[in-house]
Amino acid sequence: MNTHIVIDARDVTLRLGSGDAAVDVLRGLTLAVPAGQRLAILGPSGSGKSSAMAVLSGMEQATSGRVLIAGADFTAMNEDALARARRGRIGIVLQAFHLIPTMTALENVAVPLELAGEADAPARAKAELESVGLGHRLSHYPTQLSGGEQQRVAIARALVGRPALIFADEPTGNLDAATGETIVELLYGRLAETGATLVLITHDADLAARCDRIITMRDGRIVDDTTDDTTTGAEAAA
Repeated sequence: MNTHIVIDARDVTLRLGSGDAAVDVLRGLTLAVPAGQRLAILGPSGSGKSSAMAVLSGMEQATSGRVLIAGADFTAMNEDALARARRGRIGIVLQAFHLIPTMTALENVAVPLELAGEADAPARAKAELESVGLGHRLSHYPTQLSGGEQQRVAIARALVGRPALIFADEPTGNLDAATGETIVELLYGRLAETGATLVLITHDADLAARCDRIITMRDGRIVDDTTDDTTTGAEAAA
């Protein structure tokens, strides 16, 4: 495992709301994740795992603490700066796919490259879709694709910019068991090829067990942190 640290979070808190309505959803999160690791954040609904992803991915600004992600200090960035910092560093795969309905599969995958000003966005998007088995569906819109195909597009979009870090939030939650297994195999296979680090958010202990390391959260805190030093990324994908 690479010893370079991709995520370095120290004593991170997140408070939502104000006054009597304020809720502390993260309470002193401290976490270091080396490059290439497959980390599962496991916990029931309300445990803080999705809030942890939001802060670590730059979708939400921490209330206090320090957040260093792939060489960028997210701590003091505003919303616009966080959006810029995510580009090229972070890819996100969500349960609900979140594809743009008025864009084809090719256009959806090209979007992050176009936002980054890449001139060869369409060609790279086409190659990425081919790598996830959708070279024959380039011109199809999300409504013309199955759930599994839509999640393949989402994976291609997350990986096309070759980010150092991929967040996957319940990536099989909207899929049947067989399709979900196929998607997990595909995601892990692509990660092995690109070398990206994975942070998987899940309530599924069996899915979490596919990772190198499992963090369990409750009430906004890490209550367990277990690493399988005998499991490599390739073995986890097997």
